[in-house]
Amino acid sequence: MEKGIFIKTLEGQKTERPPVWFMRQAGRVLPSYLEMRKQYSFKELMRDPELAAKVTLLPVHELGVDAAILFSDILVIPEAMGMDLTFTDSGPRFAKALKDLDDPMTLINPDATKLGYIYDVIDKIQETKPADFPLIGFCGAPFTTLCYMVQGLGTNHTFPDAVSLLYKNKNRAKQLLGAITELSIEYALNQVKHGVAAFQIFETHAGLIPADLYMELIMPFVRKISAAVMKTGTPTIFLPKGLGTGLKQLQPDDANFISVDWQVPIKEAREMIPHNMGVQGNLDPRILFADQKVIEAKLQEYLKFGAKYNKWIFNVGHGFVPGIPVENAKFVVDWIKNANWNR
Repeated sequence: MEKGIFIKTLEGQKTERPPVWFMRQAGRVLPSYLEMRKQYSFKELMRDPELAAKVTLLPVHELGVDAAILFSDILVIPEAMGMDLTFTDSGPRFAKALKDLDDPMTLINPDATKLGYIYDVIDKIQETKPADFPLIGFCGAPFTTLCYMVQGLGTNHTFPDAVSLLYKNKNRAKQLLGAITELSIEYALNQVKHGVAAFQIFETHAGLIPADLYMELIMPFVRKISAAVMKTGTPTIFLPKGLGTGLKQLQPDDANFISVDWQVPIKEAREMIPHNMGVQGNLDPRILFADQKVIEAKLQEYLKFGAKYNKWIFNVGHGFVPGIPVENAKFVVDWIKNANWNR
């Protein structure tokens, strides 16, 4: 079977242009998704294989992206660890936050069978997607997952209690990070068994702590997940949002590609990351609120970079923001596909 441009790029092959996909591409901006949300809750869409497969593939058909990403949520892991989770209009909320317990480990009771419905979703996507089209699997990285578990809700993105736990009780933090990591590895390997073509680890909140502390305390856990996935031969992407100059400390064993946020210019990120690793990113998604002339001027800045570096996947520096005009998302995909990349 002919490999598409996304997988070829992940494998280091030279392609005529960079592949393009977006984080949070399945929701947020697509009118067809917003229509479905009027009928179904987020959890219903996520748990029903037919609906979740449909949502996963919407951006493939409507935006023309080069890869689909599983429609799910990083918080399925804490839910499978025994935490009671609801998705409210103002974001996810746990019935009990770990910060409110004397011994948070009493709430932790991992049950991998609770993730079974997600593999049914992947099977349904495999049945309904174009045959050679890549599906990206994913999980949250251990620190970001821990942030939500400790804080109990997703509205305060500084997660003060989670951060202070790292300083107050490092052993407790490591115990929790270890439990998250073990279940995440099982989850990731099952996604691979069900046929995902690539796997991304989302560390949305790496920037909450100093890069040195991140590398010392958190990175060994991330590495366990990525090593388990990479061992299967599945290309692995790691997004450490906000890591900044900590990018210099990443190693080829950490992932095949590093996804770069918008805070670091892509050229500087490329210089910091070992040359045999690829990069992904890093358009600020908020520019898609601008006029298309403004967007195009920004995209033009990537041409020289894209001509020089083949191991690059075009993406946003973090997920799509609600309210972005869908025609601007489509404009970016078309522009990337039609530009002359001088390769």
